Amino acid sequence: MAAVIVSTFFIGFGGGVIFPILPNLGAVLGISPFLVGLILSANRFSRLVANAPAGVLVDRIGTRKPFVVGMFVQGFATSGYVVAMVAPFPEGWFMAARVLWGVGSALVFATAYTIAADVSTNRSRGASMGLIRGGVLFGFPAGVVVGGVVSEFWGTVPAFAVATAFAFVASLVAYATVPETHVEERSGKSVKPWDVDTSLPALTVGAVNFAVLFVYIGALFATLVLFLDQNGLGVFGFDAQGSSGIFMAVTVVAAGVSMYVGGYVSDRRQSRVPTLLAFLATTSLGFVLLAYADSVATLAVACLFVGAGQGGTSGPLMALLADLVSDDRMGRAVGTNNVFGDVGGGFGPIVALPLIDAVGFFPVYLACAVLPLAAAVLLLGGVRRETGQFVPNVEL
Repeated sequence: MAAVIVSTFFIGFGGGVIFPILPNLGAVLGISPFLVGLILSANRFSRLVANAPAGVLVDRIGTRKPFVVGMFVQGFATSGYVVAMVAPFPEGWFMAARVLWGVGSALVFATAYTIAADVSTNRSRGASMGLIRGGVLFGFPAGVVVGGVVSEFWGTVPAFAVATAFAFVASLVAYATVPETHVEERSGKSVKPWDVDTSLPALTVGAVNFAVLFVYIGALFATLVLFLDQNGLGVFGFDAQGSSGIFMAVTVVAAGVSMYVGGYVSDRRQSRVPTLLAFLATTSLGFVLLAYADSVATLAVACLFVGAGQGGTSGPLMALLADLVSDDRMGRAVGTNNVFGDVGGGFGPIVALPLIDAVGFFPVYLACAVLPLAAAVLLLGGVRRETGQFVPNVEL
């Protein structure tokens, strides 16, 4: 599992470098907010299509090959950003690169979580899932800071080149070190390409994932640079683009820490549900604070709450999914969960950016505070229907 964590750390770093830049493409390329939202969401929509087949592929052939191929696909996709800055029709190149990145990340996420499920037990699964996701997240904050700083001092093309280099480093690490873990669980040709997991656990966990990623990636990350610009907020002398990278890093560091803590606590409490409810409430509170933020200090606190809430949800949520589905269906269940997450993360920028342009930040952020609470209600209902209990033990 250490090899997967290292690989995902480097791919997370490469992904983080580009994130302070992409929301500002409207100013860089002179395109509309709606088109910027489409570019930001393109990887989510392509991954939406690729998630379920990726999960089927994992249960059919194992974890190593899809993981390594997915890493290299993401590396080539990142190089497309560099091409976009020097080629005609840059928005088309950005769109194509984001689509390709989504396909690669579908393979990576389906395999990474399945590997964690394969090598862990019910008593360690929450912490293991947190570590896997944390590999991406601990790379991401370093990446967003570097992306903001490099683009500020040396320009956009060098920042994209740095992201490309780290993406290929991640690919080489994966090729050299990641083992096969899904040998006994996979069922070979008996797994049909259209055999998507639509079980109640997969749909319930997916619905929660939808809500969390809609508000976190889809709303907060897509709008933060605009929020800073409108309110004249910045840190360390950076403008909105450079400062947004630092605030994104704050949310991601908080998410990375709480991701492991949430999984660990859910293992020790012998139930995932109380931990999930606590962190969903934390996410909601973070968006309330964000709606009222009017200074660097209040914005930082809001980002800490949102990041901690999102991260603390991730580990226990994936562990709950692994608790409730059989080992031989884990790849497909992860694929279904990722479909929901990508619908949330994909539609978030498309919905949030035009809405903020029309009604402002305050009502949009307050609406985002409601979604995690609705997800908590869905979680309780789905778990109760599946297990007969609102707070089931992890050893079902």
